[in-house]
Amino acid sequence: MADHLEASVTLPSDPASVSAARTYVVGTLAEWGLSADTDVSDTVRLIVSELATNVVQHTLGQSPTFTVDLALDRDEHLWIGVTDSHPRFPKRLPAAVQQDNGRGMVIIRWLAAEYGGRLTVRPTREGGKTVCVELPWRTGPEPASAAPRAPRRDARG
Repeated sequence: MADHLEASVTLPSDPASVSAARTYVVGTLAEWGLSADTDVSDTVRLIVSELATNVVQHTLGQSPTFTVDLALDRDEHLWIGVTDSHPRFPKRLPAAVQQDNGRGMVIIRWLAAEYGGRLTVRPTREGGKTVCVELPWRTGPEPASAAPRAPRRDARG
């Protein structure tokens, strides 16, 4: 595979674009060798879904579009960036407010850490922001967990 691959799509800040962003990312990753039926693909799909939803819900119409960028470097690191033109950075909401929403960035940060990646937010020159997630790239079989998982128990015990 090439040392560096990039892909990008710009979509309207509309609820229907959340699904379009997920579909675009999964298709691109499949072209780059990551099967759509892996845990990593599901994780990337969820990250993009949360980031796109944040743009649609929290830019309050001040970002008419958003861009999803993907970059793969040397078959080692996958970079996911979602850029909008709204100047306000995402923030964690107080626990009391998080009843129905406000957990997106917490979920994204946890997913990134779970896969050995990281989340960053940086301003753009145009006054908006890019929320970035960098993950290790794994296209082969997913590694077995070092410790076996405990079997699930149902409510009867």
